Amino acid sequence: MRIEVEELRDRIQSGDRPVVLDVREDWERDVASLEGTLNIPMAQIPARMSEVTKDEPVVVMCHHGARSWQVTAFLMQQGFTNVENLEGGIHAWAERIDPATPRY
Repeated sequence: MRIEVEELRDRIQSGDRPVVLDVREDWERDVASLEGTLNIPMAQIPARMSEVTKDEPVVVMCHHGARSWQVTAFLMQQGFTNVENLEGGIHAWAERIDPATPRY
């Protein structure tokens, strides 16, 4: 499953905010981030999966969408049924939603 940045923006604005799981490294989030995300670097996901609730909608994000796609697939294998990959990641967010978001 995947979601475009415009749909995520619309859901956030409507109050239907999913859990946004940012799987980038700390240094990446220091450069550019979205407010209110759950931050778990990709390599730590297996050990910290219990921090993500299976019952809530989850959108996984990274820089461009590759790492988040892998985490999305992993979570689905672990029984998550309402998980989506943010297409284009924070880069697409900066390009199409919020140009003030730094790019790297």
